[in-house]
Amino acid sequence: MTTTGRKALVTGAGSGIGAAVAERLADGGAHVVVADVNAEAAHTVADRIGGEAWTIDLSDGAALEELTLDVDILVNNAGLQRVRPLHEFVPDEFRMILRIMVEAPFLLVRAALPHMYARGFGRIVNISSVHGLRASPFKSAYVTAKHGLEGLSKVTALEGGPHGVTSNCINPGYVRTPLVEQQIADQARIHGLPPTEVVEKVMLAESAIKSLVEPAEVASLVAWLVSDDARMVTGASYTMDGGWSAR
Repeated sequence: MTTTGRKALVTGAGSGIGAAVAERLADGGAHVVVADVNAEAAHTVADRIGGEAWTIDLSDGAALEELTLDVDILVNNAGLQRVRPLHEFVPDEFRMILRIMVEAPFLLVRAALPHMYARGFGRIVNISSVHGLRASPFKSAYVTAKHGLEGLSKVTALEGGPHGVTSNCINPGYVRTPLVEQQIADQARIHGLPPTEVVEKVMLAESAIKSLVEPAEVASLVAWLVSDDARMVTGASYTMDGGWSAR
């Protein structure tokens, strides 16, 4: 599944899923733009894969409104999490999560589509979550944002289809990333459990396979979705959740 000759942009690519996706696409021959708010992390990954770094704060919507992107592949991966009961959720944090995880993907898709339409080819992959299909308590902003991303992806698929552009979501369960590691302490506090029990009793409670998803596994699905073999796959949401959403 070659990506030779393609230019890709991956957001949140300084670590975790994004870094794994950037590496996989580069291995396939793509020129990858590694976008991250952390300049050092972006440059580290870009140097490792022979790509280019782009330091960008995706919460700054105004900076993205006039953007134009000459990319063939766009992977909207950047995200963050806050774990709090609804009545304690900080409104500004709720708004920030929606800016980064819904508004920024919209603006990047908007910036990329003219180039994709002109070439008659485009691949948009949105790293959603099982929480784009299911809800969990204490994650109001994250669940809301991922459900919004699902809708954006489907509209993009309908509009982009006649122009050779596909748009799909990948819906992992808990992935072994810094984002998940940061949640363990919050979940332990809310559920009254020691951190050592959070993964098994909270995070993987609904999963038939009691294991975290590996970033490279998500990257492998991205690689297929952006390939020519996935020409007819669009508007879809691919679960990678160990059976969580089968319940």
